[in-house]
Parts: sequence; C-alpha cells; structure tokens
Amino acid sequence: MGKGIVQKILEKHIVEGKWEPGKEIAIKIDQTLTQDATGTMAYLQFEAMGAPKVKTELSVSYVDHNTVQIGFENADDHKYLQSVATKYGIIYSRAGNGICHQVHLERFGRPGKTLLGSDSHTPTGGGIGMVAIGAGGLDVAVAMAGGSFYLTCPKVIKVNLRGKLKPWCAAKDVVLKMLEIFTTKGNVGCVFEYAGDGVKTLSVPERATITNMGAECGVTTSVFPSDETTRAFLKAQDREKDWSELNADSDAEYEKVIDLDLSEIVPLTAYPHSPGNIKTVKELEGMEVDQVCLGSCTNSSYKDLMTVANILKGKKAHPNVSFVIAPGSKQVLENITRDGGLTDLIGAGARIAESACGFCIGNSQSPKTEAVSLRTSNRNFLGRSGTKSAQAYLVSPETAAAAVITGKMTDPRDLEKRGIKYPNVQMPESFYIDDSMFIYPTEHPENIKINRGPNIGDPPAALPMPDSITGEVTIKVEDQITTDHIIPAGSKMKYRSNVPKYSEFLFEVVDSNFYERAKKIRDSGKSNIFIAGLSYGQGSSREHAALCPMFMGTKAVIAKSFERIHTANLINFGIIPLTFKNESDYNKIEQGDDLEIPNIKNVIKNGENLKVKNTSKELEFEVDYNLSDRQREIILAGGTLAYMKNKA
Repeated sequence: MGKGIVQKILEKHIVEGKWEPGKEIAIKIDQTLTQDATGTMAYLQFEAMGAPKVKTELSVSYVDHNTVQIGFENADDHKYLQSVATKYGIIYSRAGNGICHQVHLERFGRPGKTLLGSDSHTPTGGGIGMVAIGAGGLDVAVAMAGGSFYLTCPKVIKVNLRGKLKPWCAAKDVVLKMLEIFTTKGNVGCVFEYAGDGVKTLSVPERATITNMGAECGVTTSVFPSDETTRAFLKAQDREKDWSELNADSDAEYEKVIDLDLSEIVPLTAYPHSPGNIKTVKELEGMEVDQVCLGSCTNSSYKDLMTVANILKGKKAHPNVSFVIAPGSKQVLENITRDGGLTDLIGAGARIAESACGFCIGNSQSPKTEAVSLRTSNRNFLGRSGTKSAQAYLVSPETAAAAVITGKMTDPRDLEKRGIKYPNVQMPESFYIDDSMFIYPTEHPENIKINRGPNIGDPPAALPMPDSITGEVTIKVEDQITTDHIIPAGSKMKYRSNVPKYSEFLFEVVDSNFYERAKKIRDSGKSNIFIAGLSYGQGSSREHAALCPMFMGTKAVIAKSFERIHTANLINFGIIPLTFKNESDYNKIEQGDDLEIPNIKNVIKNGENLKVKNTSKELEFEVDYNLSDRQREIILAGGTLAYMKNKA
C-alpha cells in the first residue's frame, strides 16, 4: 500500500509508537517558532529546564504580536526575548520584520520538515510541504530542549482539488468553503492533505492561505505537495537548495476523500462571530461597511497586496470606509514598494500599519461602536477586534477591495461592470531580500546576561493532583468557547509574562465578575471547576488559557468536547479535561453548584471509571478522560514541568 505526504513525513520523524491513526505517537521536531505573545512564557519554561542551548535544527523567535509599545511591558519583554535567543542559539526576528508565519514561509520553511510553533496558525507552513503544527508554548519549549512532541497519529483526509479558480475568486474563498463543509468542530485528530490537478494552479501564498485557516476547522495541520511551484517560490527566495519534491503515492489510502472543484468556488464570507458561519458575498450584498482591514498571516503576501493595489489603482476609498493595510513582512513591504503597489495603495487612501499581527488580535485598529468590519484575517470571535459590539466579517482581498471602492459588501465579480478588470498578478521570479532584521545567536553565550524587566516572573508551579477534588462551578459556558473568551488577546497580552496580573482578565468577555468569584473560591481552599459545551478551547494556541486557570486553582474542566491544542495545554498544567459520558448531564449543572470528584488520584492511576457528585443537587454523573499512560503521569504530577523533574 502506498503512502500519503503526511504519512511519509511523520514516519521519518516518529521516535515512539508507529503509524497507526488514533494512537499516540512521539515525533522529532526539526524547527520551532515562537511569537512574543506566547514566546515569553515558553522561554521562561525553557530556562527552567536547564538546557544549555536549543537542540533543534532551527529555532526562531519572532516579535509580531505586541509591537505597539504603550507602557514598558512589551519593550521589556522584547529585550528579554532577544537576550534569551542570543544566548541559547535561537534566531531573533525583530519587531517590524513581519508576521512569524509569513516570514518563516519566506526564509526558513523546508519541504518534508516538521515545524512546531507556539501559535495556532503554524500550519501555514503546510503550504510549502511541511508538517507544521501549532502547540502550547510548553510543548515548544520541550522540543527546543530536545524532547519529543506527542500527538495523536492523525486520520488523513484527502482533499482532491480539480479545475481552476475563476477571476475574482480566491484561495480565501476555498478555505471558507472548507469551513462550510467541515465546520469548526468535530475534526480533532485529523489532517487535510491536498492533491489533484487543481494544486498546480495555486501559488505557494495561495496554498499557505488555505493551510493557515485549516486551523479554524480544528485539524492538526494541512499539507500541500512540494512541486515545481514550490521550487519556483524557493528559488525566488534564493533558497532553491532547500527544495525537495514531495508527493503522495498514487495508491495511498486515506480516512476519507472529498472532491472540490475550484471552478465552482464563489466569493464567500464568514459572518459574526465564528469562522464557520459561511454565506456567499451575494447574500449580504449592499450591507454598509465601516472598516476594511487587509493583512494578517492569512492574506498579507506580495500576491495579495499587489492584487488589491492593481484593483484600487486610480481609485479612492469610499468616504465612509476606514481602510487599513498591514503587509505580512518587511520583505512584502519592500517588494510592493519597488513594484509600485504601495504608491497605488496610499493613493487610494490606505493607512499603512506595521508589518505585524496588529488588527487581527485587537492590538490596533479597533473599529467604532457597532461597526461592520471586513477583514482578511482568520478569526472573527466576539470582541477579538477590540470592540465588543463590532461585527467582523472574514473575506478575501478581492472582496475587501470591492468594499473599499463601494462602501458596501460587494461581490467583487461585479467590479467588471465598473470597467475594472481582474489583475492577474504573477509571482516574482526573484524577490528583493534583506535579512538584516534577523539577529543571530552569539558564539560566546557565557557573555550574555538575560534581560528581565519587572513585568517578567517565573512560571507558576502547579500542585500535584489531590486525592479528591472538591470545588465549585465557577462558570458554565456554551458551545464553541474560544481561548479568546477564556483569556483575551489585544492590549491585555502585555501581561503574558505576569501570570497573576493576566489572570485578572479571565473570561472577562463572558462574565466581568469571574475573577473575583474565582479568587474567593480559590482562597477558600476549593477548586474552581469549569463546565463547557462542545469544542471548548477553539482558536489561539495561547497556553495562558490553561496557565491562568491553573494559577487560580482550577484542577478540572468538564465539557462536551475539547479542541486539540487546548486539551494538551490543560494537561501540561495539571488540569484534567473531562468529557460528559452523557451530554444531557450538562443541563443538570448550574454555576455555583458544589462538585466533588472523589478518589480521583487512584481512579486515574488505575484507569477506572470516574464519577462526579453534584452535592448541591444530590446528583451523580459519569465522565470520561481520554489520557495516554504518559498523560496520566503528567496529570498526577501536576503538569509537564513537574513530570519532567520527577523523571529526572
């Protein structure tokens, strides 16, 4: 039997277990990336492990999230990151150099390699033929120290692309169609592997857009073949030596195969407040638009920006539209400048933002009250834009450009009626390259002093699992609660290395009284217990959505189902993820109920059935815990750091 691309790459990297979908395996990680919002804690954890230097082939520390320096916290943390990188053998990408996924695709990604990143959109690297996986910062720290990364051997879904996209229809519309088909839940433990004649019609940036937003479906990653298109991209980056061909065998078998005809794709949008809420742009045509934001790791490539620049050439932004552009990297900005695109964008009235995540994470460009904001980013969760009442719609660059001109949601195909021809932007044969914004490690690490500002604290220590858990339901939430709901992004992320302070903002978008209630429960000696619906922990990989609850005394979360990265993060910090054996039991629990999980330590140790008592209502219900033997040991120890110390 032949093998697919994912199987070929993973089998070369498996160090524990074997290719058996559904079973836990451990793999060797070739490359890692971090960004500053998650990286600060990851490097504090790396330091706590005592490793003298990173043991990967390549590790890069990017500064792309908290680049707006209001107050000392972000600037201090960036100096910490720079000093750690220089000392421990990590490449440091300075603020302004660009968004980690865009820059890594340009300068470091290599077909056939494994990449682990402390950001959920790390699968962007799949556009170049990598198995690129998002994870919590602690998992990345372990990989940098030479440890393996554990995951469920994935079930691979083959997506057979046929045909070719029609003018005005984009890669963003392809992945929005994938979200319409697969939704944002129920895909844990799967990988999308793209194949078919349609693949060769897509450039590497288009492929990267598609793999980037596979994260919104909840899959582990998405992967494209490495072919002559990949080779041409790497050659244009002066990295042809990094290319290798990578294709699936013709007789490879898959968990499932679907066909997608690119010629049938139409302009789509994800409406508030989930990437899985899909409509055609035609359905919302005529809706007035207040803001258009072009950029993010999903759609900020040279091809994206030059396409919009050509559409807007000689045009002006509608008077009611605030138009913002954030190039994905310094390289993108330099190349669109050299090719005249920047002049056209500025001439159209664009506000040029920094090459950073910015508006995507609510760190800048928050729209006005009750605004309609069209964004080419990947998430439109409630409040993520920084304005809770705003309505964020996810669209392609082409649809964004149409709204800039008309001031309304407009199917970009209708621009032809205005005499605007679709610009067929070609990828450059060679990019202008300037790597001066990278700082490389020193050959004399003993001379480097780590810079620690007053906002930086040690990672809080978790306590071992108690014999029994006695706690209170601090909060009960519905389906599809994201990590943005649990712990906010935006301006609050400057406290990412100050866990006691950051914890004050837990669940603030859901319940402004949560922190005081949780603090009171913790201080009384009881555990905080969370109750949740389906797909708890969607979205960002930020481990603070588990780390801060751990600091607040949480030992268990009971949900209908969990998403992959958040499950791993909960386990890493000694919080047991439990699922209802009977989902109807969710309806029998209320906020404020007292729960008891008796004898949990021995039950987990022996792999026995686990029951939870609701002492407020004199009820009892069963829960499941899907833990490997290794994960059981981690939970009992109180988290991964404690587990590693015990093993040492």
